[in-house]
Amino acid sequence: MTTMKGLFSRPAWTGIVICAVIAVLLPILNLSFPAGHALHISSYTIALVGKFMCYALAALALDLVWGYTGILSLGHGVFFALGAYAHGMYLMRAIGREGVYQSNLPDFMVFLDWKTYPWYWSMTDSFWYCMALVVLVPGVLAFIFGFFAFRSRIKGVYFSIITQAMTFAFMLLFFRNNTGFGGNNGFTDFKRILGFTITAPGTKAALYLITLLILLSALFLCRWIVTSKLGRVLQAVRDSESRLMFIGYNPLWFKLFVWTLSAILCGIAGALYVPQVGIINPSEMSPANSIEMVIWAAVGGRGTLLGPIIGAFTVNGLKSWFTAAFPDLWLYALGLLFILVTLFMQQGVLGLVSKLKKQREPV
Repeated sequence: MTTMKGLFSRPAWTGIVICAVIAVLLPILNLSFPAGHALHISSYTIALVGKFMCYALAALALDLVWGYTGILSLGHGVFFALGAYAHGMYLMRAIGREGVYQSNLPDFMVFLDWKTYPWYWSMTDSFWYCMALVVLVPGVLAFIFGFFAFRSRIKGVYFSIITQAMTFAFMLLFFRNNTGFGGNNGFTDFKRILGFTITAPGTKAALYLITLLILLSALFLCRWIVTSKLGRVLQAVRDSESRLMFIGYNPLWFKLFVWTLSAILCGIAGALYVPQVGIINPSEMSPANSIEMVIWAAVGGRGTLLGPIIGAFTVNGLKSWFTAAFPDLWLYALGLLFILVTLFMQQGVLGLVSKLKKQREPV
């Protein structure tokens, strides 16, 4: 893991700037040149990169608790999905009477013979209210869960297991039709956002650029946190929590703060994911999805901030190729990748690059 003093190196800053510039150019090329032109970037590519950036934000959030605080969560998928559902409620209300049944209620409620919205759908026709839910729902759940878990000094593999149990329980809950969240089909068939047609190229480009801006902002926020005095305490929690308590610190509130912040960032990632992908359903809460987030961070290099972002793009890029070329082999490839990283690249891609760089330096 990188030390706080070395975060980030000059080449890393150069890479961030270059990648940011390239990322900004993609939607511009998509809108500026017609299909078939040599410089045209397809709408599919814009949507794919936008989705990868949402995953990168989730991986960054996980790195904050796992890489810097030593808290391995196998349940971050639930925070991602809750943020997505909170935004999805607004998008479903924005459909209006343009659904299949031409009702003020979403199609799934009409199909299930619901006569009115349940109470927790109140005010969800307001975009800003739902944006508040995107932050509050994952944040409050994480705070309550974390408070009782950390106060009870549950840590290590036991904490990982109960986070996985939490996301599995929520997945089963949301699969039920009577919860009012679309059952196994979830939310889909969105029409507009803030009055703009959601499938329009301009809207897609705007969502893409907003995602990029939030990802960069979250990266700089996390960097500021881990390089501050708070960051030193978080690393002390990771390295030796008992020593930290011996010198007078109460780790509970530090762990609770970073855990809640990580959940909020994950929820925001989910909220950005929904309008770009066009669907959210309970499968996003599956334990396998949370484990994939861990793999993204491990492949890129946990405790580096940049590593999980690289890992999210790398693993999901491979997934997109594998599921198209060899759809039956992806899970085997993912398992093999994780085994290889665990055995030979414990510090991930960035750790390997750093090691090779040191070997080339003159003694």
